[in-house]
Amino acid sequence: MAKFIKDIIDEIIDQYMFADDSKRPWIIGFSGGKDSTVMLQLVWEALKQVKEFHGFVGRDVYVVSNDTMVENPVITEYVHRVLAKIESAAVEQDIPLQVRKTIPRLEDSFWVNLIGKGYPAPNNAFRWCTERLKIKPTSRFILDQLDEFGEAIILIGARSSESSSRAKSIKKHSIKGKRLSKHPTEANTFVYAPIRHLVLEEIWYVINTMPSPWGASNEELFKIYSDASADDYECPTVVTNKEHKSCGQSRFGCWVCTVVKEDKSMSALIENGLTWLSPLLKLRNEIAEERNNLSNRMPTRRNGMIAVNGMGTYYPWYRASVLERLLAAQKEIQQKYSKEHVELITNQELIAIQTIWYRDFVFDQKVSEIYHKTYKTNWAMRNHTEKREKELELLKDCCKDNQNDFELIQELLTLQKNKSLLNRKRGLKEDIETRIEEYLKRERNVH
Repeated sequence: MAKFIKDIIDEIIDQYMFADDSKRPWIIGFSGGKDSTVMLQLVWEALKQVKEFHGFVGRDVYVVSNDTMVENPVITEYVHRVLAKIESAAVEQDIPLQVRKTIPRLEDSFWVNLIGKGYPAPNNAFRWCTERLKIKPTSRFILDQLDEFGEAIILIGARSSESSSRAKSIKKHSIKGKRLSKHPTEANTFVYAPIRHLVLEEIWYVINTMPSPWGASNEELFKIYSDASADDYECPTVVTNKEHKSCGQSRFGCWVCTVVKEDKSMSALIENGLTWLSPLLKLRNEIAEERNNLSNRMPTRRNGMIAVNGMGTYYPWYRASVLERLLAAQKEIQQKYSKEHVELITNQELIAIQTIWYRDFVFDQKVSEIYHKTYKTNWAMRNHTEKREKELELLKDCCKDNQNDFELIQELLTLQKNKSLLNRKRGLKEDIETRIEEYLKRERNVH
């Protein structure tokens, strides 16, 4: 074992057993990427030695993986398989390590916000996605641990050599003479970065020379990075000998990310044979190009205030357009490229989107109709169609003298039926009062 690997493992053991004699749980942030993989491998080896030396591991250790629900599907599929292996191996090796998966709440998901609420695609000026998709889900798990233990330690795979901004961040929050640093946002939470001093070549050295303790294939991880390397000079470069190579610093993130100018890793994967990803890249590029098109944007924000430069939320028709293209991309991948398991948007998100449209008084766009247009099937409506038609017949008969009354009552009934889906919502009473006020204004204008 190379000396630098041994030194890090010894430091982890010292931090675990001697530098901190509390029972504060360790929360290991695991993305499945190269840095978090190396960190977990070294922590795993340290825990094995602690167990051999001490007879048991004396604190809770969690491997927490956050799925934004819009991750690159290649990474999502890989991470799910790796997490299953980690869970199984921890039991077999009697390592008290627990896997936890976190996802955004329904009302915080990417598509519920963009298609449902009409939020414009994120950019550096309005980066609404990071907190909702990444920070909040993990923070909720951390808070649960704080409620039980009072304090927690988070292990991250951050490295000073990764970038100048990362180096400044590590230095800013570090405590002089201590391995732990204060968490920038969570009280009573500390951060430990055991691989902070490793450089890229050493990361790949560990991956290529140290077998995965949970039985995963590090060769597969190496190949994913190799296929995603956008620049030829990045991968490979020799690290120690002809067999131990580096694959540069290809970064994976959400496939819909419009904060970056270009998704180089996705483009490289497609160029290296994963052509089934093409519909995703195409839609991502379209969303990015259409973001600042004034004709797609309402003049107001969701709170009713006038937006800067008239660039408010997306018009309902544009939201429907994105949904139609998203479902088309999903269908194309599932059928043309035999990736039946790929789900770009969940049924729960579709229901939530329709609920938000109703609450925004958008009644001329129907999620079920868009779904049916794409998949040629009456999604989520088969059991209700006949009953719904009878209800409409009775309502029409009662309102035969005034078509506007029929439309109003129909909309109010729809609001009532969809009142309880989302956690964060305005009151039903307020929605109904607002809709009636709009109806009365329209009637007064007519007469």
